[in-house]
Amino acid sequence: MADIREVIRRDEELLRKMGYRQELKRAFSGFSNFAVSFTIISILSGCLTLYSFGLTSAGTLAASIGWPIVGLFVLTVALGMAEIASTFPTAGGLYYWASKLGGPGWGWFTAWFNLLGQVAVTAGIDYGMAIFIDALLNEFFPAIPATGHRGAVATLIIFAIAMLLQACINYLGVNVVAALTSVSAWWHMGGVLLIVVSLVFFAPLHPHPLHFLFTTGHSSSGFPDWYGFLIGLLLAQYTFTGFDASAHVSEETVGADRSAPRGIVSSVWVSLVAGYVLLLGLTASLPSLSKAMASTNPVLYILTTRLGFSVGTALFIVAVVAQFFCGTASILSNSRMIYAFSRDRGLPLSRLWHQINKNTHVPGNAIWLAISCAFVLALPALWSTVIYAAVTSISTIGLFVAYVIPVYLRRRHGNKFQPGSFNLGRWSGFIGWTAVIWVVFVCILFMLPTTRPITAATFNFTPVVLLIVFAFLVPWYLLSVRHWFKGPIRQVDDAAAVVGGLSPQE
Repeated sequence: MADIREVIRRDEELLRKMGYRQELKRAFSGFSNFAVSFTIISILSGCLTLYSFGLTSAGTLAASIGWPIVGLFVLTVALGMAEIASTFPTAGGLYYWASKLGGPGWGWFTAWFNLLGQVAVTAGIDYGMAIFIDALLNEFFPAIPATGHRGAVATLIIFAIAMLLQACINYLGVNVVAALTSVSAWWHMGGVLLIVVSLVFFAPLHPHPLHFLFTTGHSSSGFPDWYGFLIGLLLAQYTFTGFDASAHVSEETVGADRSAPRGIVSSVWVSLVAGYVLLLGLTASLPSLSKAMASTNPVLYILTTRLGFSVGTALFIVAVVAQFFCGTASILSNSRMIYAFSRDRGLPLSRLWHQINKNTHVPGNAIWLAISCAFVLALPALWSTVIYAAVTSISTIGLFVAYVIPVYLRRRHGNKFQPGSFNLGRWSGFIGWTAVIWVVFVCILFMLPTTRPITAATFNFTPVVLLIVFAFLVPWYLLSVRHWFKGPIRQVDDAAAVVGGLSPQE
């Protein structure tokens, strides 16, 4: 106990040197820190909710080849972020890093991309879960619609109810959420093992599984197969989002300068391995590619066809529970980012969003703002069938832009950056620039059309949303923000309390 108190004292001292008071409660262990990022990545959420999109875009290749390619490139992003998180273990991480490495302007734009991405990923996670719950209810109660406009209305209602429950759980306090995310990590790993073992040992596989997995490149998107494969990378890229949560809960983590970077990296590589096992198990068990794509939910179709209605439905429920955990953790991360940015007066009504509940020690108003924005972003799904894919694209682009800006700025400063306890040594440059190039590539890729012919109902509105965001943010920054936003503020006044991350001459 004495050792933990000493570690917490060092954490608070490092936070004070960065200019902040300890306002949140340090209740996350190293494992809990890993668990919150692992839970938001959620291979039982992203893998399964976009599984149908992967099949439609690229056949089995989206899972068998696309997943490991994307996973390895995302790992370079995670490593680049982890190196900076070790130096700056603070809530709001990404925009704080960018502010310190590039100045207030870089920090402000990073914050807004992070905020957009987090709101979109919360919407994507919970809307995907709502689609799964709707499909499950339709199996038991066919009167509940799962397709068409009435199905979209039912899904939106489920989506709203789920987010309200998740917000209430977050409002109970960090101890509750820390315990829940730790349970969630084991639930995810156990759920993957249960589903894969059930399919491999108790269900018939494809007669030639390797041939089927690695050669079935088929796209129903209306585009050539090679283009469909590239678009299908969204299955993996979207799943590998949310690992910035380990940075956002730094001020609630014991030994944050070590635990946060480890949480970022380990959540990605564990998800890479476990997710690949899950996708291979599911795909090798596909009874029929065409029937799976025509079904209400391909995952439910595979499980119930191969394992029977009772067992298949039970395993599907395991995945839905994991998705609920995922959404709960995403709201946690989103609210901490809002809290931190408001602490530095970067949001309108910052004083309101920065308030901490005196009983539960959580930023309650930030929690309600997070779910309200996510609900608004999902509303257009009532009128368009491609909104869900677009929301996942927006979340992916918004988050990865925010992830890579600090990595780019760290590279721009080269050897002048002062690494913390976690550093990449001589590999830092290669890994960092690889991460930057990869993110530029996927940002362009996921703004392209996903379905042909291109109509009002199939149009990918991702670039439109991003254009609107730029049209709003750029004039606002030039005309107003740059005159008053000076980056992270100091809550403590101590001449010795300076942590820059750069060598003194900078």
